[in-house]
Amino acid sequence: MKRIKTTGAAMLLAATATLGLAACNDPADDAMEQQADALEDQADMVEDNTEQEAEAMEQQADEMDGAAQDAMNEKAEAIREAGENKADAIEEQADQMD
Repeated sequence: MKRIKTTGAAMLLAATATLGLAACNDPADDAMEQQADALEDQADMVEDNTEQEAEAMEQQADEMDGAAQDAMNEKAEAIREAGENKADAIEEQADQMD
């Protein structure tokens, strides 16, 4: 019986401490975190969109042959790489905000 009371008291203390910390959240910090999350979402979108564009170009390249196919595949790879670089830059901005 005593053990149950001690555990209950410890849980109550932990819950109180958690609520106390939650009440201390700075609205400015919350806003910065939301902006960082939005930037991370934007980075994901950029990477997804450029990946889709590159894949579409590669499908077009599959219908070609020779130098035209090689050129289209190179262009697709350049688009993919540019998207990854842009997404990385956006993610770095988000990391600086956290």
